[in-house]
Amino acid sequence: MKSTKFLATALAASLALMMAGCAGGAAADTGTGDGSSSAATDDGSGGKVQGITDTEVLIANSAATSGAYAPVGVPFIAGIQGYLDMVNKDGGVDGRTITFLHTDDEFDPAKGAAALTKFIEDDKVFAIVGHFGTPVVAATVDTLKESGIPSVYFATGIGQLYAEDATTDAEGANLFPVQPLYRTEGGIMAAYAAGKFGATKIGIIYTNDDAGSDLEKGAVSQITSMDGVDYVEEQVAAGAADVSAAVTSIKNADVDFVIIAAIQGTMPTIVKELAAQGVGKDAITSYVNVSSAMSDAVSADIQGKFDLYGPGWVDYSTDTAQASLADFQANVDSQYANNVYAQTGWIAASFFVEGLKRLEGKEVTWDSYKAAMEEAPIQNPFGGTIDYSNGQRKGTQQMSLSKVVPVSDANPVGWEPVEPLQSIDALLGK
Repeated sequence: MKSTKFLATALAASLALMMAGCAGGAAADTGTGDGSSSAATDDGSGGKVQGITDTEVLIANSAATSGAYAPVGVPFIAGIQGYLDMVNKDGGVDGRTITFLHTDDEFDPAKGAAALTKFIEDDKVFAIVGHFGTPVVAATVDTLKESGIPSVYFATGIGQLYAEDATTDAEGANLFPVQPLYRTEGGIMAAYAAGKFGATKIGIIYTNDDAGSDLEKGAVSQITSMDGVDYVEEQVAAGAADVSAAVTSIKNADVDFVIIAAIQGTMPTIVKELAAQGVGKDAITSYVNVSSAMSDAVSADIQGKFDLYGPGWVDYSTDTAQASLADFQANVDSQYANNVYAQTGWIAASFFVEGLKRLEGKEVTWDSYKAAMEEAPIQNPFGGTIDYSNGQRKGTQQMSLSKVVPVSDANPVGWEPVEPLQSIDALLGK
């Protein structure tokens, strides 16, 4: 088995494509509604329910399983199905097996929106599990909120999924993100800057796209909540070839640490300019950039000048993760036994099933399911826990830390783990 450190960093690196979503050969639908699921009804107390009978729970998603994103989408779907197969072999949950419908949306927002409408209105599924890709999620998130359907796991980090206190579906109370959201990640990066590196003046360079802006918002929110910590910031255009003015401004501000709130297209340009101007301060960037391509692009420039760090959201070193990895490899299609995208699908299905398990012996409605998801933190099979209580919809709330090292045969990813999964409170000693 590959080393746990390498696997953790490799998963973070491979997920860069899903998060950027510029961000997935089977392709066709794996199922269609057979009329066995109940039509949308009310349980008498306002708790809407559909897609569930005494013997079945019906769930669905659309994802790109053909075209350029098939290498991501196909194993992602296989991971979801593998987890459900494992659960169904053991009799399902509370006597109900879980049926999973899937449609290939080709990463097309219009096709994804059409598939979602069909799932909700025609197939009448109970939940959407593993909503896939930034363009599709962005085009359909309002529909999800309006419908009120429980929606678990999104293969993107867009800000529309983030909420600190979602008390109604209109605010996203029916959405349960798992992957890191950019705003949450920005806050964690700021907590690492202050808690691990002792920074009291943080420089932020962010791009003017959604990813950069959300990372910046999260970082600024966290910084302003910490006593004795200040910041200066500069915005650059996404994809800019010249960021020298922004870097000069940050350099002249004499910061202790730099947050690079930018994804793949712009991050290397910023890092190279920091090195060229001799800024000499350690920096951190989004986990979307934790890939061999990114480390290879900047490692020679920063050697002997400063370290570049990036967060991650998995940890294979725990007993829980090792047991989960064994289950995964025993139940997923063998061709995906070491595929990190399949592992994310496994994570998505595990979070959905946990909500069902909490309702064993109880009435299952959309409202009761949402309450069950909120009642206690949920364990990521390959990582930390996520707390949805009190309307928190922040995605992953614990992240590890790696730093750039030269790509080599011994370390083909080019990132070396240096800190385990930690929450903002843990980083700040709370």
